[in-house]
Amino acid sequence: MQILTLTNYIKEDLISRLSREELPQESLTLAGLSDHYQVSVTPIYHAVNELIEEGYLYREKNRRLCINKEKIDTAQTAAGTPRPIPPEDQFKRISEDLLLMSLKGESLYLREAASAQKYGISRTTLRNVFNRLAGDGVLEHVPRRGWKLRPFNQHDLDAFLDVRVVLELKALELSKETLDKQVLQKILERNCVPQSEEEPLQIDNSLHEYLIKQSDNYYIINFFDRHGRYFDLLFLWESNDREAAIQEIQQHQRILNALLEEDWITARSELEFHLRSNHPVLSQLKPKNN
Repeated sequence: MQILTLTNYIKEDLISRLSREELPQESLTLAGLSDHYQVSVTPIYHAVNELIEEGYLYREKNRRLCINKEKIDTAQTAAGTPRPIPPEDQFKRISEDLLLMSLKGESLYLREAASAQKYGISRTTLRNVFNRLAGDGVLEHVPRRGWKLRPFNQHDLDAFLDVRVVLELKALELSKETLDKQVLQKILERNCVPQSEEEPLQIDNSLHEYLIKQSDNYYIINFFDRHGRYFDLLFLWESNDREAAIQEIQQHQRILNALLEEDWITARSELEFHLRSNHPVLSQLKPKNN
């Protein structure tokens, strides 16, 4: 099976969707397509340029993108042809693997050549992923030794949570006058407890980011930007546990309902309880270095 790059996947998927008339004309902008595929503008830009070069799209004098219907109608990917499979998210795959290694509490050094071979990708692709993980606090580049994996440490997590509680409660206090109830309502609607074991989870963690942003306090925002990314990845991994995720949804609902009612005392109490109690999986881990 051919492994598609993100640009090639977007290009082939666009041809398929245009041939089925599944993409409205108003979506044919860089911003619109970026939003549709939930990616940055860069792969969209390259995919659109290739489609223009191959005659599937063209630009009018006002730079508006238009479909060459004749070319689309004769495309090999006509209606009924299976759509291309999205390329595997290498960052997600590698970050989840490294987090599992981190959670064992072991400090490891990772070599680029061996790691690239393990994941079946080029060293350039691997280096891009590792640099991103370094920015998230998962890895540290050590000259002549490779990439050092950050080991999970329960004391480190407890210390972060102590500071997080103080700063996020302060963020709530500072953001009271600027909270948009429509935004809060949308977050609430995206936190749904499933009605059966077969029903997928609907969980939205963006409340925390929203409160921090609305605090408009540089030092609160900077703390979470610098020190919160590693723990955000751990918390995302923890939400793979269904019971833990349902507990998180229920706690989000109580906080959001209190915020919508402007019941600040209850909102503060529920938020503090959520921040201190919402890590049942991580709190049970017993890494070697604890």
